[in-house]
Amino acid sequence: MGVKLWSCFFGVSTAVLYGSISLFVSILHNVFLLYYVDTFVSVYKIDKVSFWVGETIFLIWNSLNDPLFGWLSDRTFLSSKQSSTQLSPPEVVLKRLKSLSKNGPLYAISFLAFWLAWARPGFQFIICLCLYDGFLTMVDLNHNALLADLAVSASERTQLNFYCSLFSAFGSLSVFMSYSFWDKENFFSFRIFCVTLAAVSVLGFSIASWLLRQRFQSEARAQQEERSALTELHIDQPALGQEKSLTLGEYLKQLSRHRNFLWFVCMNLLQVFHCHFNSNFFPLFLEHLLSNRISSSTGSFLLGISYIAPHLNNLYFLTLCRRYGVYIVIRWLFFLKLMLSVIMLLAGPDQIYILCIFIASNRVFTEGTCKLLNLVITDLVDEDFVVNHRQQAASALLFGMVALVTKPGQTFAPLIGTWLLYVYTGYDIFQRDPLQEVVTTREISNPAWITTLRQGCFYLLIFVPITCALLQLLAWSQFTLHGKRLQNVKSQRQNASWGSSVQVKAV
Repeated sequence: MGVKLWSCFFGVSTAVLYGSISLFVSILHNVFLLYYVDTFVSVYKIDKVSFWVGETIFLIWNSLNDPLFGWLSDRTFLSSKQSSTQLSPPEVVLKRLKSLSKNGPLYAISFLAFWLAWARPGFQFIICLCLYDGFLTMVDLNHNALLADLAVSASERTQLNFYCSLFSAFGSLSVFMSYSFWDKENFFSFRIFCVTLAAVSVLGFSIASWLLRQRFQSEARAQQEERSALTELHIDQPALGQEKSLTLGEYLKQLSRHRNFLWFVCMNLLQVFHCHFNSNFFPLFLEHLLSNRISSSTGSFLLGISYIAPHLNNLYFLTLCRRYGVYIVIRWLFFLKLMLSVIMLLAGPDQIYILCIFIASNRVFTEGTCKLLNLVITDLVDEDFVVNHRQQAASALLFGMVALVTKPGQTFAPLIGTWLLYVYTGYDIFQRDPLQEVVTTREISNPAWITTLRQGCFYLLIFVPITCALLQLLAWSQFTLHGKRLQNVKSQRQNASWGSSVQVKAV
C-alpha cells in the first residue's frame, strides 16, 4: 500500500495502535452482551410485548445498517474508471480514521444510555439498542475496512489481526470485573463501573485515532506534494475518460457474479449460526448435562474461559495462518469440529470430563474460526478490487454486505435451537404459564423425563456442530481464492496501489 505498518510514532507502532481499538470496543461490548437483557427485564421491568417488539425492530435495524453505512462510506469509490481525483491509500486510511475518531466516543456514550432509566422501558429499549448498534456498526465497519486498507500482504494482515486478538483478550477482563459490581437491588455501583469503562473507551478512541491520523497525515502530504510536482512538470496522465459511478443495483449485480463471495457467505452464515447457538445454549447445556456432576465453580470457570480463551487461542491460529495460509487453517478447524463431535457422540453423555472439554472446546474453536474470517473478507476485497477494476477498494461496503447476508444466523440460532429441543424432548424453555408450574414440577421430578431432557440436550449439542461442519466443508471446498489465485490477486492490487509511485520513479 505504500505505508510502513510497523514504524513507530511516539514510540508506538501503527499495528499496536490499530489493535488497541479492539480493546476499547470489547471492554464495553462484552458487558453489554451480558447485562442489557437482564437490566431491562429485572431492573426496569419491561413487559414481554415491548421486549419482543424492541428485539424485532433491532433485528431489522441490525441487518440493514451494515450495508447502508458501508454504502454511504464507500459509494464514492465505486466507479468503473479511475479519475484524476483518485484518493491515495493514506488519504483513504485518513477517511476511515476520521470516522473512528467521531463514532468511537459516540459509541461509548451510547453504551451509557442503557444503565440509567430515562424513559418508559419499552421506548428506552428500542432507542438504546438502535443507537448503540448504529455507532458500533460504524466503528466495526471502519475498523475492519482498515484491515484491508492498511496492508495487502497476508503476513501483515495476519499481524494486524494478531494485535486485535491480543487486545480483545484484555478487553474480556471487563466481564470478570463486572461480577464484583453487578447487583440488581443496588444498581448504583454498576452504573459507576459502566461510566468508568465508557470514560476509558472515549479516552482510548481519542488518543489512538489521533496518533494514527498524525502518522498518516505525513504520508498523505508526501503524496500530495508528489502530485503537485508532476503537475508543475506538465506530466500528463493518460486519458481515462469520464468517471462513471456505479449505482447500488449495478454493484449488487457485480456482487452476485462474485463466485467466491457467494460461497463464503454461505459458509459464514453457518458459522454465525453456530457461534450464536453456542452462546445461546451454553447455560442450558451446563444446567441439564453437567449441573449435577460438576461444582458451581467449575461451571463458572467453563463460562468465563469461553469468553477469553477464543482470543488467546486465536494468537496461535494466526501463527498457523502465517505458515500455512488462512484457507487451510479454517479447513482444519472444520475437520477438527467434525472429529470432536463424532468422538463425543461415540463416548456418550456419561463421560463427564470429556463432555466438559467438548463443551468448552466447541465454543472456543468455533469463536476462533469466526475471528479468522475477517482475513478472508479482506482477500475478497482484493479480488473485488481487481476483477471489477475499482478506483478504490470498497472495503467497508463489502464487510457490510457480508454482514447483511450472515447476520440472520443470529436469529436462526435460538429459533432453530429451541424448536429442535422441543422436538427432541417436548421442553419449551419460553413457557412461563403459572398454571403449568405444577405440571412442570411433576415432570422435573420424573426420572424418565429428566433422562429424556438430558438425552435431547446431548443430541442437540452433538448434531448441530456435525451438520454445520459437513455443510461448511462442502461450501469451503468450492472457495477458490487461495494459493496461486490469491497470490495473483494480491500482486495485481499491490501494483495498482503503487501505480502512481512507479510514474514518479520513471520521471
